[in-house]
Amino acid sequence: MKSRTVPALVALTAVALAALPVQPTSAQLDDALPSRATVPTAMPSPQFPTVPSVAPGYRAPQVAPSAAQIIGVTQQPFVGIALQDAIAMALAKNPSLAVSASNMRIARYQIVEVKGAYDVQLQLKPSSSFSVQPPQNAFEAGPGELGRYTPAPGGSPGVIYTTGPGNIIQHQSAFQYGVGGQTENGLTYQAGIQQSRTYNNTVFDAYNPYYIATLNAAVTQPLLKNSGMNATKRQLKLAFVNADASAAQALIDSSNTISQVDDSYWNLVAAWRNVAIQEEALKEAIAQQRSNVRLARRGAAAPIDAVESQTQVSNFQNDVYSALQTVSQLQVQLKALVVADPADPIWTANLVPTTSVQQLPNAEDLAQIVAEAHQNRPEVRQAEDKRLSADIDRAFARNQSLPQADLQVQYLSNGFAGILAPVPAFLLGECFNVSRLTSCPTPPPNTQGSMPYAYHNMWAGYFPAFNVALIVSYPIQGNLARGMRGVASEEEAQAKLAMQAVAARIGAEARDALQAYESALAKLNAARHSRLAAETVYASEVRQFHRGASTTYLVLQRQVQLAEARGLELQAQTQLNQSIVELQRVDGTILTTNGVNLQTLGSQTLAR
Repeated sequence: MKSRTVPALVALTAVALAALPVQPTSAQLDDALPSRATVPTAMPSPQFPTVPSVAPGYRAPQVAPSAAQIIGVTQQPFVGIALQDAIAMALAKNPSLAVSASNMRIARYQIVEVKGAYDVQLQLKPSSSFSVQPPQNAFEAGPGELGRYTPAPGGSPGVIYTTGPGNIIQHQSAFQYGVGGQTENGLTYQAGIQQSRTYNNTVFDAYNPYYIATLNAAVTQPLLKNSGMNATKRQLKLAFVNADASAAQALIDSSNTISQVDDSYWNLVAAWRNVAIQEEALKEAIAQQRSNVRLARRGAAAPIDAVESQTQVSNFQNDVYSALQTVSQLQVQLKALVVADPADPIWTANLVPTTSVQQLPNAEDLAQIVAEAHQNRPEVRQAEDKRLSADIDRAFARNQSLPQADLQVQYLSNGFAGILAPVPAFLLGECFNVSRLTSCPTPPPNTQGSMPYAYHNMWAGYFPAFNVALIVSYPIQGNLARGMRGVASEEEAQAKLAMQAVAARIGAEARDALQAYESALAKLNAARHSRLAAETVYASEVRQFHRGASTTYLVLQRQVQLAEARGLELQAQTQLNQSIVELQRVDGTILTTNGVNLQTLGSQTLAR
């Protein structure tokens, strides 16, 4: 007997030692935790406010379930849409992108508008004037003739006939034409011709009528201030920078819109797949409910099991309707992104995504993503445009601080001609008596003629005039230039801050995007294993139920867990697709990948 007791004691000791844990397990208490529980103080009775009687007699209406359908959809059963087709439609028809493209075109038209300051201006000015003036003396008057004059009040009665100085009558018709303008370097130019024909009956005029043709050419060239850089050239340079910034903004809007379309598309993929998951769960719940009903009728199961399974069926029906509502909302959201016309047929289409899951990108590190973003992101281009604007303002301020020294050169050529008027008789007598001349002197022959002779004399330069001037000025206080330099300095500081902000934002977005992508990969892997395990557990629970080794409650619990596991896997897949889209947006490749063309952006928004 003693020989048997000793081996038995050794065996029991070995089993006890084997059962002891070698290291702390998760079920063991930490030394820092309290060793025993302390009885808490009894909670006092709370004081609740008095609840009024709200809608006395209200009862939920008895309603029949509606059909499982999507409102507003008439094209049945489904209309497939690929992701690239949705993006292409958004780029061509999205109203926000159409506005961005319009703003870009406005910025380009503003360049043309500023260039209008350098247009050659054609000037045409016809004119005509007529005047009658009373004579002031016998020499500055028109030819006298016998006339009938009414005497002044209080004078002798009757009509007076007399010969005296006549009224001065002058009629002038003129036509002025020419061109003028300025260049980018500040030079202003003007060249024009003015011609006129004048009739004047004054007795001492040698010509009646006479003709004048005048050529006037003048240029003004700034030598210091406004030379090279001036207000108009500054506006032109700023207009170019603004146009580039508007184009960058259109690219930013395109990138954001494509990202929104991608997210909506993959959300719609998940929503449709969620409908399938909920419908599958509903089918399994209905099958379980029918099985419980049969068992309850045979007395093999309690009637409450059938009631419990009926509750599960109602819950899954609820989930199916909720999933369909999500599909409807996401379809509307996607349609609003890809079309602008409320009469577009796509609004009545039951959209079903046809593109498979996103292709995984190449493994990239953070530094590579940041480098690509600095090279591709239009936000960097906008920040650079701010710096360019500051440089333009600084150059203009530096120019405006210089003294003004403008060189003006003017050339004038007068062409004159006219028809000789008869020499008065008293003047002929004077020429004969005093100068012993047989006739009074006559003007040069080249001045005798009509308008063609005046033009000939003008082009020949018989009567030229030159004028050269240097205009120098300098503001003593210099407040204008000093203020401009201050503004330009602040703009340059703002441009540096903007560039730093863009760099910081790119770094933060790159970190978040890469982290989201890596996390989505891990979540999808875990969710897939969880779904496989849930399917295995559910199948095992169903088998045990049919063998009588399980309960309705456990089967229903496994159904819920399986539906949740499938939903989590679907959510993880959607997050992975969206994280890939976010990576493309952050590194700027989303624009080149989708072939964004600013020339056709929003081109079909107003098309019918």
